[in-house]
Amino acid sequence: KLAMEFPSENIFLITASPVIKAITNYKQVSKTLEEFDVEEQPSSLLEQRYPNIKVIQSAVKQLKSNEHKIFTEDGKEYMYEKLCLCAGAKPKLIYEGNPYVLGIRDTDSAQAFQKNLAQSERIVVVGNGGIALELVYEIQGCEVIWAIKDKAIGNTFFDAGAAEFLIPKLTAEKRETPIECKRTKYTMEGSEEKERSVAASDKLGSALGPDWHEGLCLKGAKEFSHKVHIEILCEVKKIYLQQEFIQLQRTSLTFPKEEKNVEPDEVLWPVYVELTNGKIYGCDFIVSATGVVPNVKPFLDGNNFALGEDGGLKVDKHMHTSLPDIYAAGDICTASWEPSPVWHQMRLWTQARQMGWYAAKCMAADTLGESIDMDFSFELFAHVTKFFNYKVVVLGKYNAQGLGLDHELMLRCTKGQEYVKVVMQNGHMMGAVLIGETDLEETFENLILNQMDLSAYGEDLLNPNIDIEDYFD
Repeated sequence: KLAMEFPSENIFLITASPVIKAITNYKQVSKTLEEFDVEEQPSSLLEQRYPNIKVIQSAVKQLKSNEHKIFTEDGKEYMYEKLCLCAGAKPKLIYEGNPYVLGIRDTDSAQAFQKNLAQSERIVVVGNGGIALELVYEIQGCEVIWAIKDKAIGNTFFDAGAAEFLIPKLTAEKRETPIECKRTKYTMEGSEEKERSVAASDKLGSALGPDWHEGLCLKGAKEFSHKVHIEILCEVKKIYLQQEFIQLQRTSLTFPKEEKNVEPDEVLWPVYVELTNGKIYGCDFIVSATGVVPNVKPFLDGNNFALGEDGGLKVDKHMHTSLPDIYAAGDICTASWEPSPVWHQMRLWTQARQMGWYAAKCMAADTLGESIDMDFSFELFAHVTKFFNYKVVVLGKYNAQGLGLDHELMLRCTKGQEYVKVVMQNGHMMGAVLIGETDLEETFENLILNQMDLSAYGEDLLNPNIDIEDYFD
């Protein structure tokens, strides 16, 4: 965006990764909903397309904001007029430095995971967001103990009702064949040979795209398709390596089977997980899919940035940080403007793309001394994704975020086919969750945006025999 606005200016992209993430197959689904793939491409492609862009492959060592300088790990320094920090976030690992704990955040960690999984018979997955959901659904031939701190799965995206709707898909033996993945992976020549240590979580790659698990063969060592056991309302209390566990002289449990009482496990595992509910399971390794923390560390030293409660760089409604000429976008920043009543920040690819685009517009406007309006994409929270092979659309305050007790829910559910939930407040639609091919996203998007009073329709709003689109076109 900046390269197009300022064709005669030099634009540096400093990145620690040998590849860049490109948005491909972009589709504007509705006013605020968009679908796209994220693809890794060699940085030379970007430089060919925009001759004024130079990609510098090196990590950032230090930022000296008062001198308007960036110092890179390879010993060079770069002056800037305007700077945008887009360093994303890194996985919040439950235990740092344990070789049996794997965080999944980028393509390299996904590949390390795939390699480990091939020899594994049982793994423990900790976390309840998008990556954990995808993972647990895609893994075959390996027992999965899934530890979640909430009552129901997918807490970031769903309520308990939606979770109930999805659960049968987890236990179904027959799996739909996944569509061939379009994503390609580029690496530096020779980087495959340099064996990456399992716990190299401090080496930062760029975040995975929305369909990251496709094209990875997520198959364990066993022949069965799917075995998932969910432990709810618990977190990891302690992790023991095999020797420590033997010395403890405690018992661990076998994979729970419905009909039997839980039995002690005879097998010796490389690592053991003790949960806060008192249960101990042995496994081959642990996947920590417990969210991310903004990757601000390289920029803080000597710079007085204002930080949000979640540790991100605070940005105002023009994506400025608290320091002059420095902007931030994506997972590294914390939106600190007064948000629209039906928008909130979530560290997702869709928002990272929107923020990056908007930050470039703001940088351009400031440089040219023009004023700029807030981008429309911040009017309504809108995200479309796929879970368990269902299309999933979440709109507005889809989990009644911040609405307190002052709201009501309306539901419509056809088992195995669709799940529709709307969040209403004083007759106005504030949010919705749509699972399956409901074709309601555009109608509901409009109803949330224009805040029409829907009290008169009552329960008929979700009546499947009434074609709701005709009402509100």
